[in-house]
Amino acid sequence: MTNQFRAAVLAGKTPGKPEQLLADKAGKGSEADALSSVGVARDSGRTQDHRWNDRHRLNDEKAALDFRGERVEVDLVNLSAGGAMVRGDFEPRLWERVELILGDGSPIECAVRWIRRDRFGLEFAHETQIDCDHGVRDELLLDVIRRSFPDLKAGKAPEPPAVEEEAVILPEQPEEARRDAQRHPLIWMGDVLYNHSSDRVRLRNISPTGALIEGEVEYPVGVELYLDLGEAGQVFAFVAWARGGQSGLTFRETFDLKKLALAKPTVTPQRWARPGFLRTATEADSPWAQQWQRASLEELKAELEGYMKR
Repeated sequence: MTNQFRAAVLAGKTPGKPEQLLADKAGKGSEADALSSVGVARDSGRTQDHRWNDRHRLNDEKAALDFRGERVEVDLVNLSAGGAMVRGDFEPRLWERVELILGDGSPIECAVRWIRRDRFGLEFAHETQIDCDHGVRDELLLDVIRRSFPDLKAGKAPEPPAVEEEAVILPEQPEEARRDAQRHPLIWMGDVLYNHSSDRVRLRNISPTGALIEGEVEYPVGVELYLDLGEAGQVFAFVAWARGGQSGLTFRETFDLKKLALAKPTVTPQRWARPGFLRTATEADSPWAQQWQRASLEELKAELEGYMKR
């Protein structure tokens, strides 16, 4: 990052304006879950090729899983925007929740979508995960819905899905754990400014101290970049690790998560384009799939308002 770039930001000038560092270009439109369709605006060419050219082929890559409270070492076979294929010695159930750890920092929450001997297809959680106290997150989500979707009417809160007598009965969870497992359909996007280029990224998760972003560029580890979250604010961050378009960021200063309510997120579509190695996964009859059901915005609003009244 150049001194001119840093000086422009610290002087209160917003990067990306035509009269400043980067020229605005007309976007071509994008879908929330198809990062390959995101238009990338640039003012100059790259001095190095950091783009992840082939996201599906990895050689001798290692990763770890948080599986039922234990750390499991696995081989990382494939990695793409929507999921990963791993190989290892563990025995999950279909749709069971695991966390993929690609580097230091926040893991990526995943569902086991298919099993082939010692290979497992993992599907990344759709929504942006907000890492904070449950009560703070509930207030934030409700504030987001009221600000960004003011005409939305609260619907009926979803009923727990029925479990057939012969189905596998999942362990009973306390009320706080069930509320924590409630999935929302919101995705926050941002722009990373680095080396005179602007790249659109998706927030996989975010906390007051850092974020996990996903995009088309693999940034060099250790560099400082500028994450622009629009109305939610901007923050300088260091790249702690990078792998296949996923990058773990450490913020220079603590970020106030409540500011996310000022930026309108996109809503996860019901139909999602899975990566090629997950498109044949049709197993949806596992009771573990219940944990991955997302509430609509109307249902989420009704549920959150109900919690706020307690």
